[in-house]
This record gives sequence, C-alpha cells and structure tokens, in this order.
Amino acid sequence: MTKGILGRKIGMTQVFADNGNLIPVTVVEAAENVVLQKKTVEADGYAAVQIGFENKREKLANKPEQGHVAKASTAPKRFVREFRDVSVEEYEVGQEVNVSIFAEGDIVDVTGISKGKGFQGSIKRHGQSRGPMAHGSRYHRRPGSMGPVAPNRVFKGKALPGRMGGEQITVQNLEIVKVDAERNLLLIKGNVPGARKALLKIKTAVKA
Repeated sequence: MTKGILGRKIGMTQVFADNGNLIPVTVVEAAENVVLQKKTVEADGYAAVQIGFENKREKLANKPEQGHVAKASTAPKRFVREFRDVSVEEYEVGQEVNVSIFAEGDIVDVTGISKGKGFQGSIKRHGQSRGPMAHGSRYHRRPGSMGPVAPNRVFKGKALPGRMGGEQITVQNLEIVKVDAERNLLLIKGNVPGARKALLKIKTAVKA
C-alpha cells in the first residue's frame, strides 16, 4: 500500500556509501505532518488520507479551515494534500506522520513544482538543435519550419518558444538513502523538482 508524507526541499549534498561510492542526495525536511481527514469509499467514493503540513497563523485561516483542523486538534496548515491507495484503517484523525514510515532503500516518487525559467526559446525549452553558427548561415536559434503549406495554419502542439518551468513534475523511482528520524530529514538519491524551500509530496513509487 501507498505511504506518503509532505516536506520541504532543503538543498543538495553528498554522502558516501559503505563501499566508498559518492552519492548525490537531496535533503528533505518533513516535520509536523498531521492527518486532517480520512476519506472512505462509502462516504466519499474513494479511499484517501488528507494530510496537513507546516502550521500557519490562525488569522490567515478562514472559518471553514479553522473548523476543519479543529477536528484534528491541530493548528491551521499551510499545505494540505491527499494520498490515495492507503490503508485508511491504519490512520486516525489528529495522528502525526513522520519520516520513520520510510526506511533506507525504499523507492519513492517525488512530486513538486519545477523551477520557473520565464520565456525561453525552443532550443532551451524543447531541446531542439540549432543551425550552423557560421557567417553564411541565416538560421541560428530559431524554431524552424512551422509545418506544411497545405493546411495554411500551425498545428496544435508545435514546439515553439514560450514560458518554461513552473509546472507540477513527478520524478519516479528515487531511492531513500538515509532516514534521520531525530531531525525529521529524508536523504533522497538524485535531484527532485523545485527550488530550495519548495513543497514536495513524497509517496511510495507506483512502478517500483
């Protein structure tokens, strides 16, 4: 069954494995995860657990929010997300979820909002090849052909310049290298979406 937790990306560092290999890791802080609601197939049509992460000031929460978190006897939360395909019976409203639900070697999927890059050309945005940079060439970093003459329009989906990044991305099958329960830290092998301090959703890998 799926296990999940919310956290913040602290940054990247590196650790050494027992055999001396250097492993690049992303450090994720996952503190103060509280179960706010349990959803069941009978009542809601699907089974899920709603989890809140990181307290926010009372005055920033509206009345419905305050009433919702009061059932879990906790403070209003900055981020609220759901995890489906979980054993709902194992959770209780108000229960704290910490990093110890994961173990070293677990494979997880990490979801976050990618870094915004602003308006970018088709080479950076879509990985297109450029033309020759020689003086005779009049084609360097432009998008290339807009398509055939016949339909007299540009087809949907044509790779063109535009805003890049700032989208929800999931990186799959990442390994948890270390679990630091004392400091509520997860060390995940490789890189994950988002800038430093970005919110991340970490759950058991779908394809593992």
